Amino acid sequence: MRVVYRVSQIIAFCCSQGFCCQRVFGVRHVPRSGAVLLASNHQSFLDPILLTNALPRECHYMARDTLFRNKHFARIIRMYNSFPIKRGKADLAGVKETLRRLKAGVLVLTFPEGTRSPDGRVFPFHPGVFAIARKARVPIVPAAIEGAHEAWPRGAKLPRPARVWVEYGQPIPVDVIRGTDARQATKDLTAQVRTLHNNLRRRIGRKPFDYGEEMENGKWKMENGK
Repeated sequence: MRVVYRVSQIIAFCCSQGFCCQRVFGVRHVPRSGAVLLASNHQSFLDPILLTNALPRECHYMARDTLFRNKHFARIIRMYNSFPIKRGKADLAGVKETLRRLKAGVLVLTFPEGTRSPDGRVFPFHPGVFAIARKARVPIVPAAIEGAHEAWPRGAKLPRPARVWVEYGQPIPVDVIRGTDARQATKDLTAQVRTLHNNLRRRIGRKPFDYGEEMENGKWKMENGK
């Protein structure tokens, strides 16, 4: 791990403890070396930092290409291993870069929802993450974050203090990824992350979301009420 990354990681973790009272569970499930895809739900701009500041290894980040328009900001996020991905369209260059990094044995953080959740729920994942994992022959570690939506919701200009929790699940082995239909595997991954997320909500005394039946207007019912 580079010194600049490690120092920044320690600073970020200390700041998250003071600003978000962050708690992290299941770090032991994340391999300490070798290529890995870390697949998480997406609640806020803070997620890449909060999902990796407690991991004992350097991480790489898929980031939407619009973040690289400002050359000064682009220089900073590239220094911390971010690379551009075009959102909402096929991006061959982005896929190739992801595969290149995985072949180099790094951990890549991805948000298969494709964008931040508008209300904290976990929306269905896109299948691209499984196609990449299958091609690169790497495991996927599901992860969930809760509270980041309150810390920096969509539409807010700046973050605000709020408690945040992160949990990492059991890795999905390479042989399972290669032996499962991509569409079904994507549904299974979505379900795993939703389970992790709801477990976090139960742990902190919040109502879990009920994803068994989608509501009208793109929203879901909550257990014991709306």
